[in-house]
Amino acid sequence: MKNESQKELARAKELARQVMMHHFGQKPERITHKASGLSNFVFKIRHPEGDFIVRLSFDPGRLNSFIKEQWAQNRAVEAGVPATEILEVGNDIIGCPFMISRAVDGQEASFHPNRLEILREMGRYGALINSIPTKGFGGTFDWSSNQLSHNETLADFFARELRIDERLELLEKRKMLEAAQVKRLDKIFREAGAAKFKPHLNHGDLRLKNVMVDEAGQIKAFLDWEHAVSNITPVWELSIALHDLSIDEKQEFLGGYGLPEKKIREFAPLIKAVNFINYVPEIERLFAAKETLQLEKYRTRLKGVLDFYCL
Repeated sequence: MKNESQKELARAKELARQVMMHHFGQKPERITHKASGLSNFVFKIRHPEGDFIVRLSFDPGRLNSFIKEQWAQNRAVEAGVPATEILEVGNDIIGCPFMISRAVDGQEASFHPNRLEILREMGRYGALINSIPTKGFGGTFDWSSNQLSHNETLADFFARELRIDERLELLEKRKMLEAAQVKRLDKIFREAGAAKFKPHLNHGDLRLKNVMVDEAGQIKAFLDWEHAVSNITPVWELSIALHDLSIDEKQEFLGGYGLPEKKIREFAPLIKAVNFINYVPEIERLFAAKETLQLEKYRTRLKGVLDFYCL
């Protein structure tokens, strides 16, 4: 397996070189592999024209993801949100999907000492992103001409893409939640599905790890738009953006977002419900891997044991 991985990496590196040659007509000076997800190879490229990032995948389906990212980033930049410049997306040059973007100078916001100030600014930009109107609910929206894959309503998205009924059943079956909790979640989703929410753009992973800042903590760019989605705002965005923050950090982000406290309390049940549902794929993975200790930790978390602010 190790030799196969090394061969794939060597092949991907050569394809990244070809992409740069195609786009600029000139060889890159240096290509450095960067840690990446399961389906992408990511390379930082030093070139006479500047520094760039090339992402590519051997999965043909990733082309749509790259096209979606380009659409979402372009709309966000038009609204005043800093993001990397995407120079080209395609698959015909090297026979597999690729994306070229300019590299951004700076550091990941997670480790900056001015976290609270950065989070407040992230909240402000999050509100800008969420102000961009879209059509349909889910991962297939304005960027795609495939109308058959569009979810016209939030209820369609809950049923077809999020598979609410199936996920709620699994939460109860795996004893992650009590029957009464599952019943309450079902009620929350049904009421939301019947409401007249309009879809807007969501970054889908608006967390510190996806933000580049300068030394002073000024945001230079929002990265990794692959989870961009057309959905209910601010619920979908906040269910992920607030997920791993402390109480103080959550309130800084929300302060920047500009939601009145009354609205925060009003949206809280649906935000929590979405958060519960988004745990299901990871819970299923842990069950398959028989990671019982981590599952017990999730049971503790999902039962609200670690919430020391309400009874």
